[in-house]
Amino acid sequence: MKVSVDISPEYTDPYAVIYTNQVTDEIQRMIDAFSANETPITALREDDMIILQPKDIYMVRVEDGETIIYGAKQKYRSRRRLYEIAQQLGNQFMQISKATLINLSYMDSVEPGFSGTLLLKMKNGSKDYVSRKYLPEFKKYLGL
Repeated sequence: MKVSVDISPEYTDPYAVIYTNQVTDEIQRMIDAFSANETPITALREDDMIILQPKDIYMVRVEDGETIIYGAKQKYRSRRRLYEIAQQLGNQFMQISKATLINLSYMDSVEPGFSGTLLLKMKNGSKDYVSRKYLPEFKKYLGL
């Protein structure tokens, strides 16, 4: 794929044009990335309200009815439901089970699990299983 960047003071906002003969999965991922509307997420650390950027979030998981947001080294609580956070975070995130959402940029490794699932390990040490319901989309993302 050829990439060209034109830098000029006449451009006030970034603008991307893709020339292609068909929309492949790779092209669709680029379109999704360029059009992502990612906004900050508010979370709680003890009694403090914290503003998290999507790039700071590794995983979001529901544990004992509470939404927990995992960063590189910290855990945060959120009052929001998982689906609300998923809508706000954008296309760099994927749901891998009923209770877990991951940042695709921070995947470390994948191992076979039990009953046809996969064990996904994140770069911050967190891990969770990709359930069978979400496995086809996850494998498609990985190109398997």
